[in-house]
Formats: sequence, C-alpha cells, structure tokens
Amino acid sequence: MPYDLSAPVYKPGSSFLSADLRIHRSALHIAHLLRDTGALDTFAVHRRIFTKGSDLIHENRQWQNAYLLTAGWACSYMLLRDGTRQIINFHVPGDLIGIRRLLIPDADDNLCAITSIEVREIDIEGLLAALRGNNCLAMSVLWSAFRDEAIVSQHLVGIGRRRPVNRAAHFFLELGSRLSLVGLGTKTGYQCPLTQSLIADALGLTAVHFNRVLRQLRELNAMTFHDGWVQYLDGEKLEHLADFDSSYLQ
Repeated sequence: MPYDLSAPVYKPGSSFLSADLRIHRSALHIAHLLRDTGALDTFAVHRRIFTKGSDLIHENRQWQNAYLLTAGWACSYMLLRDGTRQIINFHVPGDLIGIRRLLIPDADDNLCAITSIEVREIDIEGLLAALRGNNCLAMSVLWSAFRDEAIVSQHLVGIGRRRPVNRAAHFFLELGSRLSLVGLGTKTGYQCPLTQSLIADALGLTAVHFNRVLRQLRELNAMTFHDGWVQYLDGEKLEHLADFDSSYLQ
C-alpha cells in the first residue's frame, strides 16, 4: 500500500519531511498506483498499445493526452531544424509521461515508443478530480514532476560539465537506479533495449564517440553494454567515476 502521507505534520523550523517519511519516499512512485486499480481507473481511462517507433506525442500538435507507461520503453526528444535530435529523457515502466501537455497542449517536445509499449491514457478531468480527493495521488504526481526535473538537471550538468566517460557512467547508473525502483534492475545490471545511437543522442555525443566511451568503460573494468544488457563489473568504481548519488531519484 502507498505510504500514508496524512501522518507527518509540518512544524515551523523543522524539515518538512520527517526521517520516517524520507525513508519511504520511494513509495511515492506512481507505479505503486498500479496495485490500486480502483484509484487508477478514475483517471487512467484507456489501455492502449503503441508499436515500436510510433509517436505518441508530436510537436506542433495540440494533444490533451498524458500516459502512465505500464510496459516497454519510450523517450522524449526534440528535433532541430538541421535534422539532429536531442533525447531529453528515457521513460521506463511506471513513469508518468506527457503530464505537462495537459496544461501546455502546444509544448514542443515529442514522445516516441522505443519498443512496443502499453500505456494507460490519462483523462485530465478525471485526474483533477482524483487529485482533489486523494492526497497520496497528488503527492505521487508532484514527486514524479520533481523527479523528472531533477533528471533533466543532471543531464544538463552532464552535457555541460562532465567528461564523456563520466557522463556515460552517470547515465547508466541513473537508469539502473530508476529501474531498481520498479523491480527491473539489480545490483549487477539490467536489461536495456536502447541502441548506441539513442544513448549517444541523449548524451550529446556522436555514435562513434559513444562507442569509444563504451570501450573506455570496459577497459577500466567498470561496466559493459552488450546485446541489450548492462553489466556492472565494478559498481564502486563506476559510482566513483560518475560521482553518482542516487538521492535525487528517490
């Protein structure tokens, strides 16, 4: 069951999150709503399947849809006039995606299915009604929005200041931590359907440069990425290389 958010009481001069609540922050992940079909059915009205390569959301089209990703992988991206692509974020099962489109319907990002995916389409009126009557749901949506902002901030720092090998190490650890929150990652690695080209577009590298970075990580005996599987060879070395702290994800 989701953590009961009604218990903590804010007192002036104290931290808003009690130590107990901080321990259970991962329970705010919206994936936990999948266990409560009654709550989910009040705002996630349709179950839909999209094939690999399909665009769920496209820039310059006014959509009023957001989705809860229940299976498969997707990505948010932007296209430049010269045809180059910058991937903003990858989305894994349990992610709430496209939520800002409900309030800003002409936002300029795109959402594409990387694999065949299953989603629950979110109805804005149903979601607003559910938020008014369910504090835990409201906190989950807020947590999801803040976490997405934190992820984008880390990616900005990575592209702007981290060396490519450190940037890649941070990316793989971040993705592994996100997957672990929904039971899809382990301490030794995780399955990853992303191509080198997709990851390169997320890291601001060319495919050739990213391939060299992967070779560096392998030669450092830190990790490998091969045949759709990320394997940590030395987790501590990889974390040190990335200067990685997963607290912004939890």
